[in-house]
Amino acid sequence: MHTPLIATISMGFVLALILGSIAQRLRMSSLVGYLLAGICVGPYTPFFVGHKDLSHEISEIGVILLMFGVGLHFSIKDLMSVKNIAIPGAISQIIVTTLMGMGLSWCLGWTVGTGLVFGLALSVASTVVLLRALESRQLIDSRRGKIAVGWLIVEDLLMVIALVLLPALAHILGGGTPETTITTVTSTNPEQQTVFYQLSITLAKVAAFVILMMLIGRRVIPWLLESVAGMGSRELFTLSVLAIAMGIAFGASELFGVSFALGAFFAGMVLNESELSHKAAEDSLPFRDAFAVLFFVSVGMLFDPKILLVHPIMVVATFLIIIVGKSIVAFLIVKAFGKSTTTALTISVSLAQIGEFSFILAGLGISYSLLPKEGYDLILAGAILSILVNPLLFVLLDRFQSILDQREMTLVNKTIDITDTSAIIETTVSHHDDDDIQSVTDINHAVIIGYGRVGYLTSQRLSEQGIPLVIIENAHFRVDTARKMGYTVIEGNAANMNILQRDN
Repeated sequence: MHTPLIATISMGFVLALILGSIAQRLRMSSLVGYLLAGICVGPYTPFFVGHKDLSHEISEIGVILLMFGVGLHFSIKDLMSVKNIAIPGAISQIIVTTLMGMGLSWCLGWTVGTGLVFGLALSVASTVVLLRALESRQLIDSRRGKIAVGWLIVEDLLMVIALVLLPALAHILGGGTPETTITTVTSTNPEQQTVFYQLSITLAKVAAFVILMMLIGRRVIPWLLESVAGMGSRELFTLSVLAIAMGIAFGASELFGVSFALGAFFAGMVLNESELSHKAAEDSLPFRDAFAVLFFVSVGMLFDPKILLVHPIMVVATFLIIIVGKSIVAFLIVKAFGKSTTTALTISVSLAQIGEFSFILAGLGISYSLLPKEGYDLILAGAILSILVNPLLFVLLDRFQSILDQREMTLVNKTIDITDTSAIIETTVSHHDDDDIQSVTDINHAVIIGYGRVGYLTSQRLSEQGIPLVIIENAHFRVDTARKMGYTVIEGNAANMNILQRDN
């Protein structure tokens, strides 16, 4: 006889593979397939029903590894490079979107605390969806890609803070505790009945954990990882990475009362400073992917499809807040900072979805009686629909970009004088602030700095006219692409004088 654990995991993986593959074939995010797999094994559909309690435990592991992965990729340097727009932009967008969510909750007659949790869940985009969309379009290393990632990092940090503060503020917001739904503090100590006392205790524990990680963890953890790596065993190295992620998350929860998510995030962030961080990320990726799948499956198990029939208007309203409301807010914020229309559209489309943090926050809201089951179903319905539509928005963005590319090509044609190969050719497109391209020719050849969209079009035009050219590019995947096209490519940063001297 099979155990409930094996049955739940087996059916979850099998259905996730089938439905995820179908979603991928249809050019949708595979996350849609994983969520649908969870719905199929959930208690609200007439199929195999998985063990809900076990799936919740499994999803906790998924949360730990998801947040560990976010911490591994968290770079203060990258965030600081776009801090002037990412920090105020993300904060402003979260505030406005949260207010829109609270407005919808007010229409449903929910409390302010419920509306706050609901609005926050709608305000944060999915790390998984965003990174996959940017990577598929080779935008990660572009200026607008870095803004989008920096924006997302700020959102993630704010949600981590929300996860820390929500338990401390649960009572004042009208919630209970994971053990009880009583909304009043029953302690006989008057001091403990104040929210400030509860909040200060929580923040003190978090501060102690952060200080411990920054002063000791950032030295001990990289040393431990390097020591294990020195043994030459890949198996032990991978095990050490998982032990660090799981051990710190569990220890943070038991000793400091910090959530698994925050503990795992700091474990990844500290490990990011190690020279072996890339190897750690690579070796732990299969485990993170596997448990991330189970996390989304377990989320789908909690979704009641009847919400689509019982409250279709509320589902549409939630979806519009995510797709339209949040996108418009992000677009206006980016334009207010003087960025191009292309950059503003990329950011707004990138954020037009919700995902893992929304589920984590909503789950915490339910456990503290701050969010009704109906609210969770609305969030999940909005997530599925937004993840489904988001790739289509990127297709529309690509078509808009192709129109701009045609205009750029016209500009390039007008700029290039094919009768004088010793002339200086300079092409700069003002609305492409992520690909500032310059190409310069001397007596023998042209030099194209950057193989982005404009660089690609310029190289094509020069090749058609028989003008020799050299491309300088620092993104490895673009270097490979250019070399496959037959061009001479120097890999490096054109700001480095040694790279330019190599070309000369």
